[in-house]
Amino acid sequence: MNLTELNRIATAMVASGKGILAADESSGTIKKRFDAIGVESTEENRRDYREMLFRSKEAMSQYISGVILYDETIWQNAADGTPLVKLIEQSGAIPGIKVDEGTQALPMCPGETVTVGLDKLAERLKKYYERGARFAKWRAVIDIGSGTDGRGIPSMTAISVNAHALARYAALCQAAQIVPIVEPEVLMDGDHDIDRCYDVTSRVLNKTFQELRVQRVALEGMVLKPNMAISGKKCVKQASVEEVAEKTIRMLKACVPAAVPGIAFLSGGQSDEEATAHLNAMHKLGPLPWGLTFSYGRALQAAPQKAWSGRPENIAAGQAAFSHRARMNGLASKGEWQSSLEKKAA
Repeated sequence: MNLTELNRIATAMVASGKGILAADESSGTIKKRFDAIGVESTEENRRDYREMLFRSKEAMSQYISGVILYDETIWQNAADGTPLVKLIEQSGAIPGIKVDEGTQALPMCPGETVTVGLDKLAERLKKYYERGARFAKWRAVIDIGSGTDGRGIPSMTAISVNAHALARYAALCQAAQIVPIVEPEVLMDGDHDIDRCYDVTSRVLNKTFQELRVQRVALEGMVLKPNMAISGKKCVKQASVEEVAEKTIRMLKACVPAAVPGIAFLSGGQSDEEATAHLNAMHKLGPLPWGLTFSYGRALQAAPQKAWSGRPENIAAGQAAFSHRARMNGLASKGEWQSSLEKKAA
């Protein structure tokens, strides 16, 4: 393992003013997105859509540091035969790959899941590295709820097995000279308030870093992709932008060692503008011990998907919408975003 090189890549991934495009939607997820805009989810359409994003020169060269790809996409070529990985590299961004294989029900823990995909991961990572991937992503999913058996969710069982798997994945990545994005996502789907999210996320982060240390993962060669401390979507009292920013930073300072080069938030179902406003407000809270930026999927792609709608004549409009969202988040990652900028034409 060359830790100097892993640290260089991890630091570049969270460079000031730039963030990570999560374009690693599974076939099922991208089908839902395409259904919403009336586009058939064929391999060619998926390729054309992602090629449109990766050829968005302004967004990719100025505001995007890296792109998380799905297995199908990393092996695809653009319409002119250029590997999509090369388009990303040519823009100055770093190609990455989602390596987990989704979730399975966790035995003895009704309503909870564990992420799978460790079997044969070492061999897969070698192939991905040869193709050009320099970082990877693994997502653990932790729900907050009351539980179907009368016990609270999440259980310590679910937190422990998912943290263990995240650390195993991270160690395998570093051994393969790939920077791991460690993503323990506490879902925002319930009716819990921000304080419950804060408490659960703190427990999840503490257990994750404990496991990372046990498995000898070098913190200097990884990036953390957490959720923000935020109210559940169904919570009657939604926390303000300022409260989300203050509690998220307090939580991260308490749980994330300064050795970690950077933190790139998931958007987790927030609206485009909410995700941007929250990130911006955090940068108003003074100097931070790590880089702090975005790794958004929906919050970067909803607008370009709608503008494109599967039509070749809409490619420029789709790219303009993508560049606008990327620029807004790039500004937010420096604390320079203002809501008035959203009203200007993309």
